[in-house]
Amino acid sequence: MIIMIKSEFMAAVNQVCSERGIDPEVVFETLKHAMLAAYRKDYGEAENLEVKIDKENGAVTILREGEDITPPGFGRIAAQTAKQVILQGVREAEKEAILDEFQSKVGTVISGMLQRREGRDWVVDLGRTVGVLPPSEQVFSEGYRNNQRLRFFVKEIRQVGNKQQIIVSRSDPELVRGLFELEIPEVNLGAVEVKAIAREAGQRSKVAVASAQEGVDPVGSCVGQRGVRVQAVTDELSGERIDVILWNEDPAKFVSAALSPAEVAQIKIDEEEKTALVKVPDDQISLAIGKEGQNARLAAKLTGYRIDIHGVSEKPISPKDETAKVPEKVISRLKKAGVSWEEAKKMSADQLLSLPGVGKKTVEEIEKLASQQEKESSSTNGL
Repeated sequence: MIIMIKSEFMAAVNQVCSERGIDPEVVFETLKHAMLAAYRKDYGEAENLEVKIDKENGAVTILREGEDITPPGFGRIAAQTAKQVILQGVREAEKEAILDEFQSKVGTVISGMLQRREGRDWVVDLGRTVGVLPPSEQVFSEGYRNNQRLRFFVKEIRQVGNKQQIIVSRSDPELVRGLFELEIPEVNLGAVEVKAIAREAGQRSKVAVASAQEGVDPVGSCVGQRGVRVQAVTDELSGERIDVILWNEDPAKFVSAALSPAEVAQIKIDEEEKTALVKVPDDQISLAIGKEGQNARLAAKLTGYRIDIHGVSEKPISPKDETAKVPEKVISRLKKAGVSWEEAKKMSADQLLSLPGVGKKTVEEIEKLASQQEKESSSTNGL
């Protein structure tokens, strides 16, 4: 006996496969399992069975060792069961296809629309599926609302229980990189390279750029005529300020540029310690440090250097000069233990006590001096 599945149903299955990018073989395999499930439900025995499907007309035959054993009246039950299971299988296959598609989009910027709020998360409509914008990836100064269309950085596909979630971000520094690629043709084409990004989401970002092609002005390309290009990025980030910095292999020049808009009068770099001692005009100290230390802090993140800022009228201090106020006996004991003053300042009391020749009083003295130096540094340091 041959069960005939309606040709309309087979046409619908083929249409779904075509529109949603699902392999028809997945649907046919699901159909076979559905037939066996329906047979097992009503007749119990389902071993050594084979289901054959005519992919032209949808005809289904149940065989055991080549013999047709399809029970009378089984057609209606099987067709109904098959339809339910197939539709479920299609939904699962579609989810898998979408996740596979978005796996390739991780690390890129896409458009989406805030759909609704679930707890502290926002559900984001991404077209064929939805993503999740968790609190850690939100910029709270943006004031999100339903049906708001924004661009998002696709951060990862995360396993949550037995489900997978597409996690998107508005706070990740890579969102800035993606927006530069979208808004600035030279970045998109590779003529200008974004070398580093330091971001305090919702407030300010510093972006270091370099030319990968002779004759191209990287900063000018990114800023655009009258600032129109960088303004497009700022508008997408709800007014976040963007400083475009010229990247340089020379750390002194790079740090100086990173402290823009302040002008650097003098700079001393210690590449080994990754520190930069900077002197600026006295009237630009506040500008160099920035409100609540933001300018210096972002410059430090961008360059990877600890930056100490001083006015030109102040006596210059270098990392190696810090030992000038440390008693000779302390320096001597540390030297015998094979530890520098910079290393000692970062050690705990127990670690210091474990050093040969270092006792409790010496540890107390080290901690006191280290604390004083930290306070002196923080008074002019933007970090």
